[in-house]
Amino acid sequence: MIFVTGDTHRSDLFCLRVFCDNHPELTKNDYVIIAGDFGGVWAKDTLERDLKQFSDLPVTVLFVDGNHENFNLINAYPVEIWNGGKVHKIKPDIIHLMRGQVFGIEGKTIFTFGGATSIDRDYRIEGESWWAQELPTYEELDEGLANLKRYGNKVDYIITHSCGQRALMYPQLRIAAGIKTACPESHMLSNFEDLVDFKHWYFGHFHIDAELSDKYTALLHNVVALK
Repeated sequence: MIFVTGDTHRSDLFCLRVFCDNHPELTKNDYVIIAGDFGGVWAKDTLERDLKQFSDLPVTVLFVDGNHENFNLINAYPVEIWNGGKVHKIKPDIIHLMRGQVFGIEGKTIFTFGGATSIDRDYRIEGESWWAQELPTYEELDEGLANLKRYGNKVDYIITHSCGQRALMYPQLRIAAGIKTACPESHMLSNFEDLVDFKHWYFGHFHIDAELSDKYTALLHNVVALK
């Protein structure tokens, strides 16, 4: 089984633990994808302790990166190919799904594209609590477009941290996030809205759980099976 949930921010695992407790049949052959702001790779001095709480879950944890990540630490891991796409294997059961990749997992195709803007970056310290790599690059966009082309621009699911401009039009998302204008990554993600034929798009970032439509779902605490 493959499930997806929202931001965990290193220590916000209560709902994920409850979900696992309520599903004793889950094993490491099942996957939970965190839609950004994983936060488990944050500080060297607490790294093993932070990761242990994820490894202690009965499932394999996959994550796209959000904006609140230590990118220097994540990018220090070697890049590997896993299920058809580029990853950082943090642990055997904790895997970072890199930007612009298409993965084949349990017979499903999943396109991933992390990154987002930290609206609180003015209150953070670069290299300590904020990293410029949070924003996707056009090189990553081009790689994503090339990888999608290999699949005929058709995948089952898109999992990102932020979302494109179309999703931002839903009132509950705009109200919850207090959005006035789209951030740069939303303009970039909009490239995929019309180009890609997909069943469903899941994302985190906005700290709400909302079924926006039959195509878009915003996640925070809910843990849902891929439709």
